[in-house]
Amino acid sequence: MKWCGSMIKDSLHDNCGVFGIWGVEKPAEYVYLGLHNLQHRGQESCGIVSASSRKFYSHYGMGIVNEVFSDKILSDLNGRAAIGHNRYSTTGSSTIENAQPFIADTKNGKVAIAHNGQFANCHGLKTKLQEQGCIFKTNSDTELILHYFARSDEKSLDGIISSCFRGVKPSYSIVMLTLNELIAVRDPSGVRPLVLGRLDDAFVAASETAAFDIIGARAIGEVEPGEMIVVDKKGLRRKQLFPPQEELCCIFEYVYFARPDSFLYGSEFTAGEIRKEFGQRLCREHPIKADVVIPVPDSSTYAALGFSSESGIPFDFGLIRSHYIGRTFIEPTQAIRDAKVRKKYNPNRSVLQGKRVAVIEDSLVRGTTLKNLINIIRSFGAKEVHVRVGSPPYRYSCYLGIDTAETKQLIASSHSVQEIREFLHADSLGYLSEEGMLSNRLLTGGFCTYCFNGKKKITSR
Repeated sequence: MKWCGSMIKDSLHDNCGVFGIWGVEKPAEYVYLGLHNLQHRGQESCGIVSASSRKFYSHYGMGIVNEVFSDKILSDLNGRAAIGHNRYSTTGSSTIENAQPFIADTKNGKVAIAHNGQFANCHGLKTKLQEQGCIFKTNSDTELILHYFARSDEKSLDGIISSCFRGVKPSYSIVMLTLNELIAVRDPSGVRPLVLGRLDDAFVAASETAAFDIIGARAIGEVEPGEMIVVDKKGLRRKQLFPPQEELCCIFEYVYFARPDSFLYGSEFTAGEIRKEFGQRLCREHPIKADVVIPVPDSSTYAALGFSSESGIPFDFGLIRSHYIGRTFIEPTQAIRDAKVRKKYNPNRSVLQGKRVAVIEDSLVRGTTLKNLINIIRSFGAKEVHVRVGSPPYRYSCYLGIDTAETKQLIASSHSVQEIREFLHADSLGYLSEEGMLSNRLLTGGFCTYCFNGKKKITSR
């Protein structure tokens, strides 16, 4: 089987991590630390905006947080509150102009915003605003909210915020900052995670609880679907802006995106424990005779641990991942692209040589990276290579905030499991079923599974 499009990315990317804090000295330093623990959610750009009672302070840059922020820069971001953002582009290109948080000075006051997600109806909303004379400085859907904030005739903060999101369709988990308030808002379907924490008398909002751990804050719950959180000098208050709709939590947070040490979507179990359950069910659905179970690190490690414990096959690290890779770009030759795979993953010959190897992957997008890895694993002496995937075939490009190739470029959208196995040069291939994934005993709530079955629950109209 031939599979074209080798210049297209072979991975999934969430589009952001957000973090906000109110009520501490040097808030930017706390945001910096929080963004460090959310770095996996976006590596293209980052930014921090802090607020005193009189003005905003801000800094942005392309790259990761420890490249963008120095001690001097952080010390200049004064105030009592701050919000921050790690970005991976979905709607909007990868340029400094699209780095968040965005700031606007409006008739309703100064406001800054950081957004995780993607508005399902962003194109229609933007067209309407442009027809009414609005000028957009970026091509990010987040800028829509700034226009709604500026145009609102409501007199109260609650009214202004409510008018900003009325008619905006999920997904969004957002933190906002004024000179007087920290605000957190989550869409009525709860697609993207947004958690609430406390640090002494200060309050924190973030995409994942792992961002709390690094600053010593404790999680106190979620921003509920359709809810607004406001923190000011009087403390914290909560308001239900919109009635909760059908719960559509993104299942890929548990498959891939969230850090394994994070709690999200109200679960009392970490993402890592839930991935172990995926691996155990995968083993029951697709058992195999093998000598060793290896993950494609790091996101597949917990699923591989679950597969190993269920099967009794020893777990080991047959691929060693380098964590010191700089930013890379599309390369002109296949030889260089193959070298990039070797740059990220190096086989462990003592684990692979002469073995029947079960390779556990969390998901398959295009399959080209895994194909190269299988060839490398064989070249290091593996007798057999069997692939098991801890999620169903990924057939449809997400429209709610995950950056993937177009549907036609996803290998499972037009090829059978057998054809994919042949393309990978694997001895066998098995995917976790959708039923098996959703029957995970540690999962609670409802989940969006559009990427697997094409059943769209949120329309763009």
